[in-house]
Amino acid sequence: SVVIQECYVQNTAREYAKLYAAEAEPLEGFGEVPEIIPIFLIHRPANNIPYATVEEELVGEFVKYSVKDGKEVNFLRRDSEAGQKCCTFQHWVYEKTDGNLLVTDLQGVGMKLTDVGIATLAKGYKGFKGNCSFSFIEQFRALHQCNEYCEMLGLKSLRTTHQKQRKATSTKSKNLPNSSTVKKMVPKKAREHRDFISSEH
Repeated sequence: SVVIQECYVQNTAREYAKLYAAEAEPLEGFGEVPEIIPIFLIHRPANNIPYATVEEELVGEFVKYSVKDGKEVNFLRRDSEAGQKCCTFQHWVYEKTDGNLLVTDLQGVGMKLTDVGIATLAKGYKGFKGNCSFSFIEQFRALHQCNEYCEMLGLKSLRTTHQKQRKATSTKSKNLPNSSTVKKMVPKKAREHRDFISSEH
């Protein structure tokens, strides 16, 4: 059932968030750490819908710090502390699981998060069924920009490895003068952007 799956996803993500907090909280200057609130499954045998979930009600402005399709990655969230710490949490989980798992859909009120998702690179990673496409992992790797919290945790930049792969694939760029290198890069970026948009539909 979808409800049971939803419960399982959120509580798995919550376990990662607890480990993240245990590592981040003692760091000087890190401050408050985002928390994924628990979600409980209740069984109501006499009801038409036998399973339901119960969770704490979050009061305040509900913000999506990371969105499923990657459109708002790094835009809405860059300015807020909670948003930056959510990005760092994603990076931390990504590194901890060797790029096999990503917590997505981080949303909630302030540092309290709910209704999160999980994407796994391979089906059944550690016996775990994610509820998001693995393409989110690729998007995250391409779009994530490290912030001061990533640095505090000593996380390795995903950019450098990404650029190294790019440099290796681009040929002849060494012999070109600077101006044409710049010109050459512009359509490449534009083309990537177009692919990105079309892949959302």
